[in-house]
Amino acid sequence: MIFKNNIKTAKFIKRPNRFNAHVLVDGKEEVVHVPNTGRCREILKEGVTVILREELNPSRKTRYDLMAVYKEDKLISIDSQVPNKVVREALENGVIPSLKVYNLIEREKTFGKSRFDFKLGNNFGEEYYLEVKGVTLEFSGEARFPDAPTERGTKHVLELVEAKKQGKGAGILFLIQLEEVDNFRPNYEMDENFGKAVKYAKENGVDIFAYSCSVTEDSISIFKEVKVRI
Repeated sequence: MIFKNNIKTAKFIKRPNRFNAHVLVDGKEEVVHVPNTGRCREILKEGVTVILREELNPSRKTRYDLMAVYKEDKLISIDSQVPNKVVREALENGVIPSLKVYNLIEREKTFGKSRFDFKLGNNFGEEYYLEVKGVTLEFSGEARFPDAPTERGTKHVLELVEAKKQGKGAGILFLIQLEEVDNFRPNYEMDENFGKAVKYAKENGVDIFAYSCSVTEDSISIFKEVKVRI
C-alpha cells in the first residue's frame, strides 16, 4: 500500500479520547483523528514522533489522521483499517504460501453468527474463512495481541473452530504492523480468554499465522512470516 496523500511528521502531545489526539505540527497544536480504538498506551507517549496523513475532505472535523508512531527507531502503523487492505493485496499477489490455492477472494462474509474479514474459495468448491487481527503491541522483539480485552475477538476465534468442524478451512492472521519482531503470542496477561480460545483453535485445526510488515512513512506491505508461540 502506498499512501499518496500529504504526509507530515509531528510530535504527540496527548490523547483525550479514543478518537482524537493533540499533536504539534508545523509549529502549532492541532487535533487529529486516531483511526484505532485500541489503547496504544505503550507507544502513544508525550513527545514521540508520529506520522500524519492529510485527508482532503472539507466535511471532516480534523485535517489529519494519525497513521504511525516511532517507538525509538521502530515505525509502527496504528491505522486499524490498514491490515485488511494489506492482507487482501497479499492474497491477490500470492504472498501467503498456504493460501495460494484460493483464487476467489470475498470481503466481509458471514459464517454462523460472525462476520469474517475474508471468505476464500477456488474452482474445486473449497471454502476458507480468514480473520485478520492488526497487532501494534511489541515488547523486546515479541509481538502480542490484544492490547485490550476483546470479547468479540474471542467469539470470532470460537466461530472459526465451528467452521473447521463443518469441513471448511479456517485461519487467523495476526498482521504485525511493524517490521522488527522475532515472534508472536497471544497476550494472556491482558485477555486470558482470548489466549485460551486461540490455543483451542490451533488444537482443532484452525491455522494461526503471524506476519510482520515493512513500514515506511508513506507505505506498508507484508514483510515475512513470524514464529507463533501459543
